[in-house]
Amino acid sequence: MERIIPVLVAAGLAIAIAGLSLFTVDQRQYALVFQFGEVVRVLKEPGIQFKVPLLQNVRYFDKRIQTIDPEAPELFNTREKKNVLVDSYVKWRVVDVEQFYKSVGGNETAAVARLRQTINDGLRAEFGQKTVTDVIAGQRDQVMEVVRRRADADARKIGVEILDVRLKRVDFPDKISDSVYDRMQSERRTVANQLRSEGAAEAERIRAEADRERDVLLAEAYRKAQEMKGEGDAQAAAIYGAAYGKNPEFYAFWRSMDAYKESFKSKSDVLVLEPSNEFFRYFRNPQGTAAPAKGK
Repeated sequence: MERIIPVLVAAGLAIAIAGLSLFTVDQRQYALVFQFGEVVRVLKEPGIQFKVPLLQNVRYFDKRIQTIDPEAPELFNTREKKNVLVDSYVKWRVVDVEQFYKSVGGNETAAVARLRQTINDGLRAEFGQKTVTDVIAGQRDQVMEVVRRRADADARKIGVEILDVRLKRVDFPDKISDSVYDRMQSERRTVANQLRSEGAAEAERIRAEADRERDVLLAEAYRKAQEMKGEGDAQAAAIYGAAYGKNPEFYAFWRSMDAYKESFKSKSDVLVLEPSNEFFRYFRNPQGTAAPAKGK
């Protein structure tokens, strides 16, 4: 029993010393080992590490990508002296943990404050050289890349890397937005009225052109119809003349029969003529010759 107690005491001391000497570095962390306030080791890889108990202590720092996302947008001026509200976010991470500790004491809040100031200064400088159209659509990506590079160069001084700077929204303040929207509506209304006027004028021109073409086509068609009709009448007259010229007497008889038919088409038709009138010559004589005069 007397031998077991020293063994247990030794084992307890060994466990205590091991607990004070061994520590674990997570894969999501950096670790700095301090001795008398000075950095003696920088640990960037995960695993179990050793330190001198009571003389050394360890601090951990996050190595993951972090986001700076302000709650309220910032107000900047463009080249046209227009105020715009800019809502942006920044992606950053610690890449040199020892420098990070020496520069800002490993304080993330202090680091974020410095990064925000650097980003805002870069955005203010770039927006001051660009128009609203440039920062909204035309050169947005180029502006963000310039701001990122400048901010990254300054962030390296505190052991931080700026991975990305992005704009979530660029808008006018409420009062300016209302006036801008009113002006845009007025401009669009003016353009719409101009387009309507131009459309109405074009429609009138097209209708006038169509009417003119219609009149020309109708006149040309009427002319051709009259020409064809005249040619048809001339051919008909020639045919009739040739046919009737072969037997003039039969032609006279046929014309008289046709006249009789048209004259007595209705029972109410009345003709007041002398019986000896030439009109009735085929009634008096089928041959159509004239009747002898009275007294002869």
